[in-house]
Amino acid sequence: MSDTLPATHNNHLRMIEALYSGHHGWLYATLRKKLGNAMDAADLAQDTFTRILASRVAVIEQPRAYLSCVAKGILVNWYQRKALERAYLDALALLPAPEVPSPELRFMVLETLHEIDAMLDSLSPLVKRTFLLSQIGGLKYEEIATQLGVSLITVKRYMKQAFVQCLMLVE
Repeated sequence: MSDTLPATHNNHLRMIEALYSGHHGWLYATLRKKLGNAMDAADLAQDTFTRILASRVAVIEQPRAYLSCVAKGILVNWYQRKALERAYLDALALLPAPEVPSPELRFMVLETLHEIDAMLDSLSPLVKRTFLLSQIGGLKYEEIATQLGVSLITVKRYMKQAFVQCLMLVE
């Protein structure tokens, strides 16, 4: 079957195979030392190689530096995800027992929070701040314009960008 794949695809797979066999143990050990948890380290090491496999990168001149860079990005996302989960679980801990959602609903809410967080991260900092001031802070557009030192038209443009991103998330 591999004979039918393009040569560049075969080369890419061979490069990833060599990268994995030569450096997986090192990456896993590095992540395990940082995280203090073998299971999370194994997951993040796999995520790192999966991302590299999907990237179609052709040449890696410094494998450990490249792996470190990719793993660092994945690790940052992982820490952000864990912080969001902790904040949600802390908020749930404050609820009276009858109001605590079921594990299934908690999972669905966490997944939605992660999607919203990813959407917000895709916005430019000013658009994100504008959106949060409006939706979470409850400020009127005029108040946001004053606080950010921008025009009312700019606030409306930023909100439009944010709402378009939200609509894309829903679809």
